[in-house]
Amino acid sequence: MRRRVLVRELLIVLTVTFGASAVRAVLRLIDALLKPEALNEQSTTLYSPQARIPWLDLGLQLTSAAVLLAWGALALYLLAVVPGPARADGETGPRGPRSGSAAAGPGPERGPARRGFTRGDLLHGAGLAALIGLPGLVLYVTAVHLGLSKVVVPTAMTVPWLEAPALLVWSAANAFGEEAVVVVWLVTRLRHLGLRPGGAIAASAVLRGLYHLYQGVSAGFGNLVMGVLFAWYFHRTGRWWPLVVAHFLIDAVAFVGYALLARAGWLCFLGVPPGVG
Repeated sequence: MRRRVLVRELLIVLTVTFGASAVRAVLRLIDALLKPEALNEQSTTLYSPQARIPWLDLGLQLTSAAVLLAWGALALYLLAVVPGPARADGETGPRGPRSGSAAAGPGPERGPARRGFTRGDLLHGAGLAALIGLPGLVLYVTAVHLGLSKVVVPTAMTVPWLEAPALLVWSAANAFGEEAVVVVWLVTRLRHLGLRPGGAIAASAVLRGLYHLYQGVSAGFGNLVMGVLFAWYFHRTGRWWPLVVAHFLIDAVAFVGYALLARAGWLCFLGVPPGVG
């Protein structure tokens, strides 16, 4: 009975959150590939103004950020109030031999959603951001020149005094929402349903790759690799705040750095004309 409840939860949460985003991203990629223009002659904007009046735009942007935060909070809430299937030893957690023992490691069955933030999470997060961000930039630049990616415009906002704070809030909300749902909740629930660690990690990574496909084929691949690393880290350590920190740093550098460099005309090698952003 509890297993059926978890399967329904899985379907509902994914449909409401990143599962639907993945379907839309695949359809947008198909649409882009069917256009007469090459993929690298098209562009996609990640963060666009939603209103002409600055304070209205800020309100709408904060509302969108609140939705992402709510997705993450919902995922963590469900993990807290709906335990996994009971094991033979009377505990809850992933099925399988010795899943609750020390040999199983500090993975999701240890209650990761309850693990607090520590100073070490900042260092681990910064390390993960560097490990993913620098190769990711090289992959993106290469893919644009090979025609495997759209030109990604991180932000089209044009009001400097609103731009940086709003971009940082959006980066934080995006990081929290994605890592809470796609890593913490999804990996934990798949383990509760009996999927082995490798399968849960793969499922999390594939989902992350799919909902980034609207940016191009290379974005899907790059985020697939990022998803494997993040889900593996979570499985091995049981910690997820370093993932949020890493994701926030990657997005914040991309958004704010782009907003500054594009205006100076320093991104022409990406096909971005001076003054864009």
